[in-house]
Amino acid sequence: MSTKKDKKLGMASRAIHAGEPRERYADTLTTPIFQTSTYVFKNSRDIEEYTKGNKPRFEYGRYGNPTELIAERRIADLEGAEDCLVFSSGMMAITTTILSLVKTGDHIVITDDSYKKTLEFCKSYLQRFGVDCTIVPFGDYEALDRAIRKNTRFIFSESPTNPYLNVFDLVLLKKIADRHGVLTLIDSTIATPINQRPLEYGIDLVTHSCTKYMSGHNDILAGTVLGSKELIAPIRSLHKSMGGLIDAHCCYLLLRGLKTFPMRVHHQNTAALEVARFLEGHPSVERVYYPFLESHQHHAIAREQMKGGGCVVTFVMKGDLAAANRFMDSLSMIFIGPSFGGAETLITHPATVSYYDYTREQRYELGITDTLFRLAVGLENPEDIISDLESAFSKAGKKS
Repeated sequence: MSTKKDKKLGMASRAIHAGEPRERYADTLTTPIFQTSTYVFKNSRDIEEYTKGNKPRFEYGRYGNPTELIAERRIADLEGAEDCLVFSSGMMAITTTILSLVKTGDHIVITDDSYKKTLEFCKSYLQRFGVDCTIVPFGDYEALDRAIRKNTRFIFSESPTNPYLNVFDLVLLKKIADRHGVLTLIDSTIATPINQRPLEYGIDLVTHSCTKYMSGHNDILAGTVLGSKELIAPIRSLHKSMGGLIDAHCCYLLLRGLKTFPMRVHHQNTAALEVARFLEGHPSVERVYYPFLESHQHHAIAREQMKGGGCVVTFVMKGDLAAANRFMDSLSMIFIGPSFGGAETLITHPATVSYYDYTREQRYELGITDTLFRLAVGLENPEDIISDLESAFSKAGKKS
């Protein structure tokens, strides 16, 4: 997917140049937005050459776009993948990938720390089509091993997970999967290809929500799946039928974001670790979850597999729901919002945002307590983020 020249370049250079020919259409520096739904044939011979497979080209917008192709090639280069496919959202990437891999009578294994909507899709929708799903506790490799059946198709997990940032031992995961002859699928959104590349550990397929770090500006929805050409081919085929395509303008914005992607992630790695250490030492905080903190249960494996801890810092505040609400209401620079990886620092309160429709008992069974927060460190100065948090903690402690 990329040239030999691309592979000799560093990550920052590849994020700008990979997957794109030196000669540009109309001598443009930036990749053009090919805003068209239809591509025309020159003549009948042109049609024949295309249908015989002798002349790869574009035919209809749902089957691909030149702007999209450049984005796919660039992301594939950064991840070290043979092939890449982009979608209209991260969830579209995950659901289309899963549907392309299974058939009636199959079984899949997924960890309990996976994204809420991914779990819902696997538990509810897949079972309508006769695909069984076993959910195992994250990190219980013996339970994972026992859960695999003769008809198991693949193992799915996030790594790091959301919101507790648990990190899978990818080497051990691959050994278990190989012993049973099943595929492995990792959602690596929180890590990014800058910090972790699961394909290098033998993982079969990797997904990302490009909405997050890759675009980096909280202005688009996009997703991707990466792996071998053999595994991506059936996903691409189903994608053409499902129609979850990303439009050309979104691809343009994604490519723009990718140009600063490595620099942004490096800043966020450094800033998030500084913020995590501040939170860990704060008297208003009960516990902090960040993979590059020594206190994290998977710190050793994170340091071995990852080059940085990413921007997400999860923490449990002391107090009750009222104190948590006072804390949120006292933030002045940090925005309250359910995403991460962008320029602005965001904080979300899972109990009242993502799990608002669960009872308190149901939430607590999942570890979603009244005072759990997920902080997504942006590109601001870390001292300003810390100052805002400090001020909010101070005000939260004062009951009106």
